[in-house]
Amino acid sequence: MKEPVSGQDAKAEREHRPSPIDVHVGSRVRLRRTLLGMSQERLGEALGLTFQQVQKYERGVNRIGASRLFDLSRVLDVPISFFFDDMPGQVGGSQGFARRVAGFAEEASPFEDDTLHRRETLELVRAYYRIQDPAVRRRVFDLIKAMTPVE
Repeated sequence: MKEPVSGQDAKAEREHRPSPIDVHVGSRVRLRRTLLGMSQERLGEALGLTFQQVQKYERGVNRIGASRLFDLSRVLDVPISFFFDDMPGQVGGSQGFARRVAGFAEEASPFEDDTLHRRETLELVRAYYRIQDPAVRRRVFDLIKAMTPVE
């Protein structure tokens, strides 16, 4: 039979578990890096880090500080808010940040669809952005939109 966990042991166990927010931010770093077709090594070089450190950030094992998040936003060419987009309400706290700060931001609807994380989606986006000619890229975009059902 397992012994009851003391308050001190429970606290130590919580401290070793990644924060859900850190895991979410890390997954957004990985998503953007992958969409750009960038390796962990290349991202690490751009930030002056090893690829192992990038791995730890992406898994949420290591927390990303404000200055590093700023650097990541510049290298990955996204606004800082990108890393917090689509964060489920329960991750940001029981009330969610937007709900606690009235008027600060509109409450985002929870994002349940895993479409952005599928390999097929990533490959499609990479191929789309490899089209050099903006006019051709626009025609491909229009074609895809024309083929989808109207909602």
